[in-house]
Amino acid sequence: MLVCPVRNCHKSLARQEKSLVCPAGHSFDVSRSGYINLLQPQDRRSKHPGDTPAAVEARQRLHDRGVTRPLLDGIADMLAPASLVPTSKDVVLDAGCGDGFYLGNLAQRFGFDAHGIDISAPAIRAGAKRYPPKSGNFEWVIANADRFIPYADASFSLVLSVTARMNSAEFRRVLGPNGRLLVAVASPLDFKELRVANASQRSSDPDAESDEAGRDRVPRTIETFARDFQIIDQRRVTTTAELDADTVRDVLLSIYRPLRSQPIEPMRLTFSLDLLLFAPVSFVPALFKPAT
Repeated sequence: MLVCPVRNCHKSLARQEKSLVCPAGHSFDVSRSGYINLLQPQDRRSKHPGDTPAAVEARQRLHDRGVTRPLLDGIADMLAPASLVPTSKDVVLDAGCGDGFYLGNLAQRFGFDAHGIDISAPAIRAGAKRYPPKSGNFEWVIANADRFIPYADASFSLVLSVTARMNSAEFRRVLGPNGRLLVAVASPLDFKELRVANASQRSSDPDAESDEAGRDRVPRTIETFARDFQIIDQRRVTTTAELDADTVRDVLLSIYRPLRSQPIEPMRLTFSLDLLLFAPVSFVPALFKPAT
């Protein structure tokens, strides 16, 4: 399913021992842990794009503490209708997969063939370490999904985008005609306590930047995908957790959003996602009515 990422090539890649090679002779190594780096020089804006090792490690600690488990369960429940439950026959892409927490857990739960793509090398390494490609149904790829998703047309039955960038045209290209797209965006409730804390600090800091969190991202997200997709279901999943200071610090590391005051203190924090399920405009399951 993988295709050559070299500009104007995009021929199928074939595995040869520890590399992938296209008919034009372009070759890409498979790492010792099994992930594949297909990121092209023109598709990066810095030497180390995407999540930093510190952010990846902080996010993994949050997952390991169970803080994000209710969000994972909410995403799984979104696929609960009988016509949408993924099976071992499904092939799923997570575009902007990060450390692979959502894709990896959903794959273990439903048994589908899982493919994760992210521009961050530390994130992909973390995904490959926790969900090894050698286990049989995982593939991890470093690439810039904002530019080009290095997979053949109609490769997937489900595409996930969990608080990640959105590329409607590419999502539609790699999604099969009867497939679906599940997009998760931060809801206005997400991290609301952090906004309150930052607002109190800004009140005495006239030079502080405005806080853009708390927006309703649903209308703009629906508009982003309107040409290629139609929304068929929408819901919100919200959870709160009592966090110690170290866990609050991990939250801040994972979202690159430091508090201006010190020290960091324990707090109750809200995690919330708006979940949007789409179908290609040519295929809208009769089971759902379009959301209004």
